[in-house]
Amino acid sequence: MKTYFRIEIRQILFLFGTAVLFFLINSCNSQPTIQLNVDNAAKKVNVNIDGTLFTTYIYPDNIMKPVLWPVMSPAGNMLTRSYPLINKEGDRTDHPHHVGVWLNYGNVNGLDFWNNSEAIPAENRSSYGRIFHKAIKTTKSGKGEAVLETEAEWKSPDNQVLLDDYTSFTFRVKGNLRIIDRTTTLKAQVDEVKFTDNKEGMFAIRVARELELPTNSPTKLLDSHGVVTEVQNMDNTDITGNYRSSEGVEGKEVWGTRGRWMKLSGAINGEPVALIIIDHPENVGYPTYWHARDYGLFAANPLGQKVFSNGEQELNFSLKKGESVTFKYRLVVADEDLNDDQINELADTFGDL
Repeated sequence: MKTYFRIEIRQILFLFGTAVLFFLINSCNSQPTIQLNVDNAAKKVNVNIDGTLFTTYIYPDNIMKPVLWPVMSPAGNMLTRSYPLINKEGDRTDHPHHVGVWLNYGNVNGLDFWNNSEAIPAENRSSYGRIFHKAIKTTKSGKGEAVLETEAEWKSPDNQVLLDDYTSFTFRVKGNLRIIDRTTTLKAQVDEVKFTDNKEGMFAIRVARELELPTNSPTKLLDSHGVVTEVQNMDNTDITGNYRSSEGVEGKEVWGTRGRWMKLSGAINGEPVALIIIDHPENVGYPTYWHARDYGLFAANPLGQKVFSNGEQELNFSLKKGESVTFKYRLVVADEDLNDDQINELADTFGDL
């Protein structure tokens, strides 16, 4: 009787262990495949989820920094602005340097890296810096997660390297969420690199027209032929964007406020979407100020404190040669309007990394 009982327990444990193993294997296999496809000739790396484009790391000669563009929703809608890379009717034509998702700054040793673009006249280019892609160091595809590691250089107009840039992108899928974790380490290559307090920065995305906030301000838009047209009375049909910060501030009032995260929610072609940028507690200037505009610029700027605080605070950050600083940001793409509790959980887990 006792022998029979011992055999039965072993069988039960064996079956239980087999079931757990089967569940783990099946769960792993159910995760979507995130595939990184390098195309050196086209100067890009496609990030595909189960064969469908999520985003692309690009570094063409006509953009003054490497960026992620486009960023696609789960239903295949483009969340980033199309202009200036392709013409889309109804796009704003302001700020041609706002391309995709990027990280740079408006005053590094007196040079403007933020505003640099092809639109800058040749006689003015001596005031602008540029970030040059140097190398793709690692591409690791996988189930539910993929990693892309790159090197770049922040250069002055006379080709002097001010900063080495080591960036890691971790792309994740969790349920209906798509997550991009960016970690960038900047290492000084000259005697001193000064990040003078400036509102133009730092981790940013320029979003599609549909995710802007409704406005009546006149502006310039592309027409169906790609021609720039002055528009005095904006048509807010299908313009659905709204900001909400971790501190409960909403709408255009979020500009210049501080918080550990910011959400931009809306809808494109009937698909509800939310973009959330989450600051990391180890970042300089945490919690960040938000350079988030109603016209579609959505940026975290921890270093440009003077203008946001009306002169009450100022941060002039600097590095000596050989010193480095690391910035970490999480960009979440959801096909629903996440609530505060859901976002706080994403922020809490990001802080643990």
